[in-house]
Amino acid sequence: MARTALTKTTALGGYQAALTTLTMNAADIADLNSFVASGNDFLIVHNTNVAEQTITITSVADPFGRSGTITTEAIAADGYRVFGPMSLLGWEQTDGSVYLQASAVDVLLGVITLP
Repeated sequence: MARTALTKTTALGGYQAALTTLTMNAADIADLNSFVASGNDFLIVHNTNVAEQTITITSVADPFGRSGTITTEAIAADGYRVFGPMSLLGWEQTDGSVYLQASAVDVLLGVITLP
């Protein structure tokens, strides 16, 4: 099955006239998640569970053969984690996406793309 795509929020920049609402998506623990990589993305993760949960972000080998998958990174109960900006090198999969998965549906995922 295809991964569930996350809705991205584009930051309005330094001279915005209004606030931007960050769209948070519940993690899909069956089909996993992805978002289209831009090279200027920040991943915001909020664990709304009462227990610690985890997030995994799958890397790919860069031109130098290095990879650095973030494996089961712990997120405290009601805690937040921020990853990024996520470069295309090392994170962009062959379909142009970043792949991630969380351990529970009450882990909320948001992606902010810088202008």
